Amino acid sequence: MRADTRLFGTIDIADDKLITMEKGMIGFPDLQHFALIFDEERGLENSNIMWLQSMDEPVVAFPVMMPSKIKPDYNPKVSEEMITPLGDLTPDNTFLLVTVTVPKEIEQMAVNLKAPIIVNTDNEKAVQLIVEDDYPVKYKIYDLLKAEKEGKVE
Repeated sequence: MRADTRLFGTIDIADDKLITMEKGMIGFPDLQHFALIFDEERGLENSNIMWLQSMDEPVVAFPVMMPSKIKPDYNPKVSEEMITPLGDLTPDNTFLLVTVTVPKEIEQMAVNLKAPIIVNTDNEKAVQLIVEDDYPVKYKIYDLLKAEKEGKVE
């Protein structure tokens, strides 16, 4: 599939790499097809900020990251019925993302740990849902990323 995006220009994404969200993102129910864009040279595991690019609306791309990068103990509880549409989830095929907010004051950069995106990498189906845990909507990450970049993270 080809898309003319605002941030990345024209991109081609193999159909088997398209992520489908039947109910869309929270607040964007009509956006159901996405591509995860990251720095291929660094690789998926070594990329901090990635982009969940809408293939339905090329001007929309959400900055996302893996929550384990900033909160290694992140383990949200979700209701079984919310993830049933994803199919059989295992530790090997479950991929978590959280949305990133980057305001004018970069020091206020935060991730939303309350509403993760859960992806089944076997079938590329995903859902964004609100977790039952008491995770914050705005978990500040600027200092954590800065410390990692400066090599101060163990």
